[in-house]
Amino acid sequence: MHKITRRQFHLGTGVSLAGLATFSSQTARTEPLPHAIPDIRTKTLSRIVFGSCCHQDKPQPIWDKILERQPELFIFLGDNIYGDTRDMTILKAKYDKQAKNYARIRQESDVMAIWDDHDFGENDAGKHYPFRDPSKALFFDFWNEPEDSPRRRPDDGIYTSRLYGPEDRRVHIILPDLRYNRDNLRTVTTKRHAKERDLAGLGPYLPIADESQTMLGNAQWQWLEQQMQIPAKIKIIGSSLQFLASQPGWEAWSNFPHERQRLIDLIQKYKVDGVFIISGDTHWSELSCQTQNVPYPLWDMTSSGLTETWANVSPNAYRWNDLSFAGQNFGAIYIDWDLNDPLVIFEVRDVQGNRVFQHSILLSSLRGKWS
Repeated sequence: MHKITRRQFHLGTGVSLAGLATFSSQTARTEPLPHAIPDIRTKTLSRIVFGSCCHQDKPQPIWDKILERQPELFIFLGDNIYGDTRDMTILKAKYDKQAKNYARIRQESDVMAIWDDHDFGENDAGKHYPFRDPSKALFFDFWNEPEDSPRRRPDDGIYTSRLYGPEDRRVHIILPDLRYNRDNLRTVTTKRHAKERDLAGLGPYLPIADESQTMLGNAQWQWLEQQMQIPAKIKIIGSSLQFLASQPGWEAWSNFPHERQRLIDLIQKYKVDGVFIISGDTHWSELSCQTQNVPYPLWDMTSSGLTETWANVSPNAYRWNDLSFAGQNFGAIYIDWDLNDPLVIFEVRDVQGNRVFQHSILLSSLRGKWS
C-alpha cells in the first residue's frame, strides 16, 4: 500500500492539504439524471467527514474538532438522535433539542444523512416497528427534505444518493436504508449461549440462512442496482451498520450474509471500480478489509460514536492491522485528485482532534481485473 509522506499532506490541527484545491461555498448546479439521483454538484470533493451515534442529552465538544477539518461534506450515518420511543411528540422534542448541536455543521458544510435504529425509533428495530412512517416524516422534516422530494415516497425507506464533481473527479455517495424494510433478526436461543457470547464480545444475533429474508427489500435492491450502473470515479456506500465485520453478533450485514454477498456480486456484475464503505453503529471505530472472494480489496471504515462508546470491541476477522479505537471519534476521507493516481486517505480522530489511525491507498488499487 502507498505510504503517505509529509510533503503530500499535513493533517494536524487546521487543514493544509498540499495538492488539494481549496473550495469556498459554491452554488450547486442541479441537472436531471436517470435513476432518481437528486442532484449533480459541480463541487469536487476532497474532504469528507462522517460520524454516527450522537446523543442529544450529552456534551458534544467533538464538533469543534470536526469543523477544524473544514469538511466539504459531512455524512451522518445514523443514531443521529437517541429517540427510542413510540411517542412521536417525544421523538420530535429530541430532534428539536439536537438541532442546536448540529447548527454549525449544517451551516458550514454540505450534509447528507441516513438513520439507524435509535433515530428510526426503537433499538434494533426493523419493518415491524409500528411508527416507521410517522418517524420517517419527522426525519425528513428535521433534515429539510423538500415536500416534493422523491425521497418522501410512500411505503418505502429513506435511501438516497448524490453525485459530486465533474466526470473525471466524480464521487457518488450512496446511502441505503437498513431499517424500513428489514425482516426480523435471528437470535440465540438460550441464556447460556447468550452469556457465553457476551463474554467473547459477541452479541445475540446469528446469521440468517433463509435467502427470502431481507434488510433492503426488493424496491431498494432495484434502486441499488441502478446506482451501481452510474459512472463515477469513487463510490462511497454509507452504511448505518458494518458491512465487512465478520459476524460480531450485533447488528451488521453479516446477519444477512446473502444480502452482503448480493452487494459484492453487483460490484462484480457491473464491473464497478472505486467502491468502498463507511459505516457506524458500533460505538467504536475500526478499519476492515476483505481481500478474498472480492474483485479487489474492499474497505469498510467504521466511525462510532460522536458521543457514545463501548469498550468490549467484538472480534473481526477483517480488521486491518488490528486498528480499532473505543473512544469518541469521527472519521474522515481525504482525496488528492492532483496525483496521476489519486490518493485516498482513511482517518479517524478522537474528541480532542488527535489522529487515532490513518491509512492510505491508491485509487488504482480499487480496480477489478475484469474479464
